[in-house]
Amino acid sequence: MQGKLSKINLNDYKPLRDVIFDSLREAIIMGELKPGERLMEVQLAEKMGVSRTPVREAIRKLELEGWVTMTARKGASVSGVSVKDIMDVLEVRASLDGQAAALSAQRIRDDELKDLKEIYAQLVVNIEKENLQGLIKKDVEFHEIIYKSSRNDKLIQILNNLREQVQRFRIIYLKDYGSQKDLKQEHLEILEAISSRDSERSQKSAFSHIEKQKEVILKSLKNMK
Repeated sequence: MQGKLSKINLNDYKPLRDVIFDSLREAIIMGELKPGERLMEVQLAEKMGVSRTPVREAIRKLELEGWVTMTARKGASVSGVSVKDIMDVLEVRASLDGQAAALSAQRIRDDELKDLKEIYAQLVVNIEKENLQGLIKKDVEFHEIIYKSSRNDKLIQILNNLREQVQRFRIIYLKDYGSQKDLKQEHLEILEAISSRDSERSQKSAFSHIEKQKEVILKSLKNMK
C-alpha cells in the first residue's frame, strides 16, 4: 500500500476509531487510497501505530458511509467511483455553482473580491509550479469565497454537503487536466465576470467550468479501463 498514512496522534481529543476514520477517509478523498484498493487491517494498524480493533471499527463506519465496500472472501476495499456518481454530483454542482456565482456578482464585498483576486494569483502560481496539493487548496479557497459571498445560507449548506464527494472528483480533475492554459482561463473568466458584477456572465462561466470538469473526469476514467 502506497501512501502518506502515518502514525495516529494518540493525544487527539476524539475517540481513536474516529481519528482513524477521518485519516482513512481523507486518504480516499485525496486519492492516496485508490478505488478497488484493499484495506488490510493488520497493515493499516501497523502503519498507524494502533491496534486492529479501532481500525476495524473505522472501516465499518467507512462502509456505512459508502467509502468502502465489503466483499465475501475479499474483505474491505475502497469503493469505486462510477460514471453515474460523477454525473449525478456534477450535474447538481454545475447548477449550484452557477447560481452561487450569479449571486456573488451581486453581493460580493470589495474585501472578498480582493481576496478572490489574490487566491486566483496563487492558483496560477501553483499551476505553473505543477504543485497539485497547492492547486487543490487554492481551487477550494477560490470557490469557497464565491459560495460565501452569495450570502445564501441554504445554498452554502447544500454545497458544503457535496464538498467531500466533489473533493474526490476534484483530485482526478486537477491531476489529469490537459491544459494549464485552459484551467487558468476558466478561473479567470469567473473572476472577471464577478468583478464586473455581471450575474448572467458569472453564472454561465461557473456552469461551463463544471461542465469542463465533467468532460475531463469522464475522459480520465475511460482511460483507466
